Amino acid sequence: MRATLRWARSDLRTHRGEALFLVLATGGIAMALLLATALFGYATNPWQRVFAQTRGAHIWIHTGTSADLGKLSAVDGVEAAAGPYATSSATLASRGVRAAVELRATPRLPGVGRPLLTAGRWLDPRNPRGVVLESRLARALLASPGDSLSLKGVSQRITVVGIADSAEAHYRPGGQPGLVWALPSAVQRPDGQAIGLRLIHPADTDYAIQRAVTALGAGAIDDVSTWQQARSEAQGENRLIGQVLGLFGVGALLAAGLAVHGAIVTRIRGQMRDISVLKAVGFTPGQVVRIFLCQHVAYAVAGALAAAAVTETVGSHLPGRLGDAVQVWRVLPGHTVAQILIPLGVVLFIAATTCLAAWRAGWVPPVPGARAAVVSGTPAPGPSRHLREGRARIVRRKLFRAAKPVPAVMRRAIAGGVPAGLVLGWHALTARPIRFVSSVARLALPLLLVILAVSTWTTLDRFHSQPGRFGAPAALSVRSHEGLSDQEICELLLRVPQVAAVYPGVEVAALVPGQTATIALRGLGTRRSPYPVSLGEGRAATASDEAVAGQGLLDLLDAKVGDWIRMTVGDQPQVLHIVGRSIEPENAGRVVTTSLDTLRENDPTLVPALYQVRLRSGADPRTVARHVLTAGHDGLDVHTLLSPADELLPLRGVVAGLILVLALIALIEVLTIIAAFIRESERDLLALRAIGLSPRQIVAITVTATGCTALAAFVAASGVGIPLARWLINAQGRSSGIGAGIAQSPPPALMVVFALAVIIGSTGLAAVPATRAARRRLADSLAASA
Repeated sequence: MRATLRWARSDLRTHRGEALFLVLATGGIAMALLLATALFGYATNPWQRVFAQTRGAHIWIHTGTSADLGKLSAVDGVEAAAGPYATSSATLASRGVRAAVELRATPRLPGVGRPLLTAGRWLDPRNPRGVVLESRLARALLASPGDSLSLKGVSQRITVVGIADSAEAHYRPGGQPGLVWALPSAVQRPDGQAIGLRLIHPADTDYAIQRAVTALGAGAIDDVSTWQQARSEAQGENRLIGQVLGLFGVGALLAAGLAVHGAIVTRIRGQMRDISVLKAVGFTPGQVVRIFLCQHVAYAVAGALAAAAVTETVGSHLPGRLGDAVQVWRVLPGHTVAQILIPLGVVLFIAATTCLAAWRAGWVPPVPGARAAVVSGTPAPGPSRHLREGRARIVRRKLFRAAKPVPAVMRRAIAGGVPAGLVLGWHALTARPIRFVSSVARLALPLLLVILAVSTWTTLDRFHSQPGRFGAPAALSVRSHEGLSDQEICELLLRVPQVAAVYPGVEVAALVPGQTATIALRGLGTRRSPYPVSLGEGRAATASDEAVAGQGLLDLLDAKVGDWIRMTVGDQPQVLHIVGRSIEPENAGRVVTTSLDTLRENDPTLVPALYQVRLRSGADPRTVARHVLTAGHDGLDVHTLLSPADELLPLRGVVAGLILVLALIALIEVLTIIAAFIRESERDLLALRAIGLSPRQIVAITVTATGCTALAAFVAASGVGIPLARWLINAQGRSSGIGAGIAQSPPPALMVVFALAVIIGSTGLAAVPATRAARRRLADSLAASA
């Protein structure tokens, strides 16, 4: 054991750089997997925690004031009900920010759907104007307990007494109204009702909705929302980030495992004489196997422990959603188990990849001459010095005869003036095709993952720079509450600087066939001025009864482009012909968009309720929103629409970190390939000098072989990586409801720069050790070839 430790310590001093690379690569991979796990937990568990603590309702149904919601508590499968509560649609204003809200008359703290207070206190009858805000709404209004807010249409102001979390759908500007709990005396003019149903079996949600619709009538229901929709919205972009981290973490783990395996194989080939000496002094095969296995497992353990320590101590201080995810993850069930199992899994995976190479090291014969004889197929030499020398000469002759001669084409190329270093470098690769293919495959894997990461970055950049192509052509949503006519509002908005176009429209909730869920039906623009929908398939809606639908809606209805779909808006049916699929980031893609003229054919009294405003290129939405508020004399509600890229910004930092980890793995693989070429060329060094090659030409052989390997790996990675990246990104878009067609390939100029960086970096790294090897003393070369 003592001798084993001494040899391992000596080997570590000799290969410090390689050991450091292995530790850093293992640490980066383990950290990527830990962050992926944290984001998965942050994406799912917080909502589950709130839902369990509040005894959340599985179904929320909104109706008019005349519906009898009390009988829904007796519907088969309902365990308990929250409400019914009287509701009122209103607008809250605070510090110049406005938000559409639903005032919910709540006389006491409910048993089902109970708000989870995070600040302040619950409603008190002694303070009839006090309200409790949903936490997302409070953040949007920059409100906290004690603040006074103005309620549009009411002369008195209301006071925030508390802030609470809820398992219901969160506030979304221009979409989902915020939730405000208030005493019945504060809801003076209710315009609707809401009831929450908690089910005995959550899997029966669709069936319970059908029973509720049957009991009330389809025309009485304004909106239906389910716990699955709320959970999906809560997970949202965090699940995407977690999936990206998990995918690249597993890929990087595989790449690192292959890189470690290649490094160990190369080290064993270069240390055959050292292993033979160890065997000669009494080391058993098992001891040799344990030396290499324990050595690399120790590197993996060091990297995994460092990753766990950094994630635990620094992870919560990371910027953006990553820091929040790590902080929440610490208090979730399973955190300690994951902190142990993930680094342990990384160590075991790397240990498994080293077993084969370490096992081969254990079978190296104890005498160098015997090893050469075994390689050549001859019996091991005896103890006689003359016999050993004679056998060694025979072995060398056989090795030279077994070497592949330079093909005639290459000889003619050298005679024609092609540098000998280039020709012999390519010959060094083709003479060992299996080893060449394996080196290309190991290097191509991290390069392929880098291309996937760069494709993800490019897609995110296009989301940010060209939101109109990805479902967000409008930057502002405007609503009027002062009785202005449609023409007056359009003229007012078009007079504001930087406004390019205005599209009047409406958005209503519609029931789909089966009456189990509501979707968003939008009528935007007119046939004379159509709304610029981002299309992923088909064409835009131009004729009567034509519409485009998001991927989420098509999946919900099991429909495709070209089908006719039927929905119910209140008591009126609406039949539309789907002629295209839109890229729709809102409402999980459960959106159908047509023109305002088409909806007016079904309801001539329909008037625009909102105006989507498209800005000129380079305009700042917040600045234009202030100009619109000033021009409207406080008679307009203006909301800045979130770009799809705003919710995905944390992915940029994730992708950048992944690229660094993958670049480190690729660097380890390149160094392994260089070491293998130099060690394999040591026996040829005397022959190359004998035929008159200069040290510079000998260096060119190794540099050429390394450059060709890097070029072949980049070509293979590009050929597979670019189509694979487009397929993966589009598949993610399809599964999230946005739809396929969002993937963007890296620009050709960037790929050229990447290729040059790979090739020049590889050849540059090969030049220094190749120069040192080419200038070795003759005695060292004779010892290496012995």
